[in-house]
Amino acid sequence: MKIIECKNLTKSYGTKTVLNDISLSVNQGEFFGLVGMNGGGKSTMIKCMLDLVAIDSGEIELFGQSHRQVSSRSNIAYLPDRFAPPPHLKGIDFVRYMLELQGRDCDDVQINNMLDALELDRASMQSSVSNLSKGMTQKLGLAACLLSEKKLLILDEPMSGLDPKARVLFKKEMFNKKQQGASVFFSSHVLADVDELADRIAVLHAGEHRYTGSSEDLKEKYNAATLEDAYMSCIG
Repeated sequence: MKIIECKNLTKSYGTKTVLNDISLSVNQGEFFGLVGMNGGGKSTMIKCMLDLVAIDSGEIELFGQSHRQVSSRSNIAYLPDRFAPPPHLKGIDFVRYMLELQGRDCDDVQINNMLDALELDRASMQSSVSNLSKGMTQKLGLAACLLSEKKLLILDEPMSGLDPKARVLFKKEMFNKKQQGASVFFSSHVLADVDELADRIAVLHAGEHRYTGSSEDLKEKYNAATLEDAYMSCIG
């Protein structure tokens, strides 16, 4: 079953075409990585999917419904690339509030287990979000998404601001989600992470769709030892 399907998607801002006739699909249970340079259209693609910005032309379906229908997004948890929770809330209150909004009945044991898994200090969670570092704030958003138990996670640069240990811990939780049958659509410019996590990838460059398939096939196509080398050949 295709849980995301984009057909001939085009989006411009003024005279600048950010996405030009993009088509791709994501299957249920798949981890799909969207890669490209900064400003290459990754965040715009995600915002179009979620109907946060209007598309110029094309079609988008989520779980078989038009992305314009609110119900199509009921099984999605989203983390934006510039995640900024309300600064007046305590960290733990933000997590509880998000779970309440998502209709998720989650007890303190489950919440604390996730905080521990991502090494979110419980004492820090009792203070204002405004006191958290960039990395701690990012982990807060990831914790809320992972606890949501939604069928599809859409994560825009999810490891932005994470230190090496935090990246390892987050990827461990992602693999746990994969075993549970979750689907993930994520963007990243860190190709080593994409190579490790994604079943398939799509390469966007200057708003153009350059490739969709496995990272192994991309490396084979360009006779490259690493995904970084294959990516550089793909974008020319």
